[in-house]
Amino acid sequence: MRILVLGAGGIGGYYGARIQAAGGDVTFLVRPARAEQLKKEGLVVSSPFGDLHLAAKTVLKEDLKERFDVIIVSCKAYDLASAMDAIAPAVGEGTVVLPLLNGVRHIDALVERFGAAHVLGGVAAISVTLSPAGEILHLNKMHRFITGARGEPAPAVLAPLAQRLSAAGFEFILSNNIDQAMWDKFVFLTTLAGATCTLRATVGQILATVAGESFINSLFDECLRVAAASGHALGDAQMTAFRGQLTDKSSGLMASMLRDVEKGGPTEADHILGDMVARADALKVEAPMLKIAYSHLQAYDLRRRAT
Repeated sequence: MRILVLGAGGIGGYYGARIQAAGGDVTFLVRPARAEQLKKEGLVVSSPFGDLHLAAKTVLKEDLKERFDVIIVSCKAYDLASAMDAIAPAVGEGTVVLPLLNGVRHIDALVERFGAAHVLGGVAAISVTLSPAGEILHLNKMHRFITGARGEPAPAVLAPLAQRLSAAGFEFILSNNIDQAMWDKFVFLTTLAGATCTLRATVGQILATVAGESFINSLFDECLRVAAASGHALGDAQMTAFRGQLTDKSSGLMASMLRDVEKGGPTEADHILGDMVARADALKVEAPMLKIAYSHLQAYDLRRRAT
């Protein structure tokens, strides 16, 4: 099985490295500067679950001509259009595209471009970042990878892919309801990003403020109502677990979107909060706190673009 990973940044680089270290045939589709960096330094991962230093096989966009069995896509949502253009030459008759993007809106774009039979669902539960030197830094003790077919019959490559991923050294789950798994993360991440970006603080710091707990719970409740109205209501156990994480007064958790804001860079606000707000409006679900949080990020982006 030949696996193409779009990029060798935090998420793609981490999971790609683990798959390769376990014997997988992995190629990274990267830009020239990253290709040169990997050629000189190798693919370096620093993780609580064991460090890696591997020689990475790379290909540039202009040189990509061969078909691959699996293409893992983990770009930022605002780069999805260019990512689809980049991977298109590698998509053959039996290829599956496995997205690890945040939110759910990207699925429609991938299906429109490549067809439903070629698109799996995927969820990455991990906190990683890329250092200035190109090292992948794993920031927590979670590295869950969930995938599954979005319809029947499942693609032929899914069974051998699941076997490969289950031996890669991270927590792997083959889901029989991957759309729900994606919605579960969508609800949690929208709440986390909305709260931590609006108040520019970690969960624990927000909970120490006069209205922090009320704000987080209101955001979460609004997202839960949108999910239920969309036919993807979260289970009781999942709701309880998420609310526990979001109301943990000792938590240092914050969304990676806040790190993007603190760096003055673009964010996935439209793809995450914007999409949740749009769904709330379409379904006539009241979402005042979500709209405030999204407005905050829109204002940030307007100021960023004006400078």
